[in-house]
Amino acid sequence: MVMQRLMAAIAALLLGVAPAVAQTEKAWPDKPINLVVGFTPGGPSDVLARLVGKKMGDALGQTVVVVSRPGAGGNIAAAAVAKSAPDGYTWLFGNNSILSTNAALYKTLPFDPEKDFDAVGLVAVQPSILVVNSNVPAKSVQELITLIKAKPGELNYASSGAGAAAHLVGQWFKTSAGLVLEHVPYKGAQPALTDLIAGQVQMMFATSASALPYINQGRLRALAVTGPKRMDELPQVPTMVEAGMPQFVAESWHGIVVPVGTPPAIIQRMNQIMVNALNSAEVRAQFRELGVDASPGTPEAFASFIRSETPKWTRLVQDSGAFVE
Repeated sequence: MVMQRLMAAIAALLLGVAPAVAQTEKAWPDKPINLVVGFTPGGPSDVLARLVGKKMGDALGQTVVVVSRPGAGGNIAAAAVAKSAPDGYTWLFGNNSILSTNAALYKTLPFDPEKDFDAVGLVAVQPSILVVNSNVPAKSVQELITLIKAKPGELNYASSGAGAAAHLVGQWFKTSAGLVLEHVPYKGAQPALTDLIAGQVQMMFATSASALPYINQGRLRALAVTGPKRMDELPQVPTMVEAGMPQFVAESWHGIVVPVGTPPAIIQRMNQIMVNALNSAEVRAQFRELGVDASPGTPEAFASFIRSETPKWTRLVQDSGAFVE
């Protein structure tokens, strides 16, 4: 009899909790949402996060606030999100650095990219563009290599930070071509590009979202793209492979993840809203202007994509010889 009463009490408790959880998920969101970006304003992650966040916020009827938490290759932002409540109000705009590369670059991480997050969806994929200051005389990749070899140690390349894609791809270029080339890390893509335009540094492998506007304005010269094919926006610019660098293909990507344990119903709704945003004519047009491919898909597909990308970026870290203390 005692056991029957206990079981009845537990059943009543569970019946009371289930509707409450369902009601909470149904009411979501009832306040603004933070979309955390691990890099400085004006960079590719920030630009894309604002475009997608605005569209998703409109659909959800709440403001999606882009919060910049730059530093340590995105690790500061990722750790903050990983430790936040899994209630659907804190999102991370992750990328290949945070979710795939940093585990190979850093001896220790303040979060586990595989265990601490639930995937929502892949947002975009974009190539990098090898750009040079307008005063650099080289008009092709091979001319640039010849110039660097003629002036060993005198030229340098910028990146958006130690361990970022711009750093790894630049290091890969340096080792592949046997160059003496100095790396100058910045705290984000925008300050790096600002100094590149000013001539403080000579070259950079910048993502298309951050570099394309300056190329179109004639403030930077594009020599090659790192994607598997030429960009529609720059049809005259060859790929690195076409420019004489076999196997030199690397693309950056961005996606949204949330703290592990976020209710599946919220994740599914986020994904649906995100896919609708990425399929909208407005966002697709904005992405095209930046040379970015929208890549909507399911949470499961994004989780699988991350797992498949990690070995690739790990090999790139190892091949480049780059590391971060």
